Amino acid sequence: MLKNIDPALNADVLHALRSMGHGDTVVVSDTNFPSDSIARQTVLGKLLRIDNVSAARAIKAILSVMPLDTPLQPSAGRMEIMGAPDEIPPVQQEVQAVVDGAEGKPALMYGIERFAFYEEAKKAYCVITTGENRFYGCFLFTKGVIPPETV
Repeated sequence: MLKNIDPALNADVLHALRSMGHGDTVVVSDTNFPSDSIARQTVLGKLLRIDNVSAARAIKAILSVMPLDTPLQPSAGRMEIMGAPDEIPPVQQEVQAVVDGAEGKPALMYGIERFAFYEEAKKAYCVITTGENRFYGCFLFTKGVIPPETV
């Protein structure tokens, strides 16, 4: 155990998040997403896991250590529901609340059409699959920066 590190974050996930640079993306997926086959095409090239927790719980852990990109560009995306792109299911509402909490203000997620999401996921730094079993529990986050401390 480490102090002040969410216990949901295992060593492989922490290493990947630390290795990512500004502008790199991470996919957090549900159990139905083709995580392994997509992960093989990412920069990291292998699937990471935060098992037995919901997407919202995993994302809360991730955002406890990873800054999102600046408000000048969208940095939190969600897979759109096919045929209902503006519908926000409960799993996405829960994650929206986590993102807002991590940012300390509303930070609306942008929608990504399902098949476009798959293509964007292949370009990601890594894929982290969760125990989320609800449909459309798939998200894309862009890593930001931590500004230097001013004295």
